[in-house]
Amino acid sequence: MVQFNLLPDVKLEYVRTQRTKRLLTLVSVFASAAGIAILLICIMTVDVVQKKSLDDLNSSITKYSNQLKSVPNLNKILTVQNQLNTLSTLNDQKPVTSRLFSYIAQLTPAQASLNQLNIDFTQNTLTIGGTAPSLNVVSTYTDTLKATQYTIADAGSSSSPVNAFSDVVLSSFGFDQQGATFTITCNFDPTIFNTDDSVTLNVPSTSTANVEQSNVFQGGN
Repeated sequence: MVQFNLLPDVKLEYVRTQRTKRLLTLVSVFASAAGIAILLICIMTVDVVQKKSLDDLNSSITKYSNQLKSVPNLNKILTVQNQLNTLSTLNDQKPVTSRLFSYIAQLTPAQASLNQLNIDFTQNTLTIGGTAPSLNVVSTYTDTLKATQYTIADAGSSSSPVNAFSDVVLSSFGFDQQGATFTITCNFDPTIFNTDDSVTLNVPSTSTANVEQSNVFQGGN
């Protein structure tokens, strides 16, 4: 069976154009509907869902705030808790006072005996008083403090030497038949008492060769 297309080419093109137009119109309608639906969902989310969520959060904040306010002595509890939280930090920052006796044992000449030892970790000052058989020993003690340096061991290596004491002054002295008395004041580098640092004093060999701590103190302060 033979079929003949009797429509002219212009008519066929027109039919195709109309079909394409209807298809594009349909797609546009669906796209617009989808856009409007998404817009409505966003509006509902912002205006309804999110608003409700914020209202719930505000309600919870008010509820728990009232519960906290109802706790007796809340301010005192929080103050004590904050102080407890700072204890570990303060403990790490406190000076290692036990090093003082080791340092004094290294620094004090064997012939000298101490009867006064005052240290102020706030002002970083040190006062040393005692007796010696001669003023030469006192002078050696003073020079030893001036010349003493320290190093810090860090990861197997040591830092450059730094003076451990400064402003070393023989503030008072006296001499009689029994020997010399003296008082030395100085400032110390707080690093030598730092708990985080491994400190080594470099004491000049002219001070004392073999000093035992038990011989340093007379039993005074």
